[in-house]
Amino acid sequence: MNESASLQPRRKRVHTSRQAVRWGDMDFYGHVNNTVYFRFCEQARVEWIEKEGFIVSPQSETGAVIINAACTFLLPINYPATVIVNLYAGEPGRSSVMTWYEIFVEGDERLYAEGSSKIVWMDPQTGKSAPIPECLRLTLS
Repeated sequence: MNESASLQPRRKRVHTSRQAVRWGDMDFYGHVNNTVYFRFCEQARVEWIEKEGFIVSPQSETGAVIINAACTFLLPINYPATVIVNLYAGEPGRSSVMTWYEIFVEGDERLYAEGSSKIVWMDPQTGKSAPIPECLRLTLS
């Protein structure tokens, strides 16, 4: 293993999402607006959390929020298209886990965007971090 590979955090693919690009997702320049890429990642994240058995709702006892998000835009996406978002998760901490995203267009092997976000499990009543539920931690380990 080379030195740079050993410095990379472990990533485990936890979900793949297929999402239709809508006509209204495009901007003045005729491609998907940069803000929509964050929505693609958000939708993949919500699908993953719900797939793990958690309800994404303000009424939940605890839930996931993100404390930062980043995206590198590599190629423009145009309507019509279906995006494929691969979601990866790293090693969980007490209350947080790093996630990464790869965005492709169906039928094209090129990477259109890549991003990341740090998820923190929190108690919405107190606004403070909470331990990641054990059942989720087990799927990440």
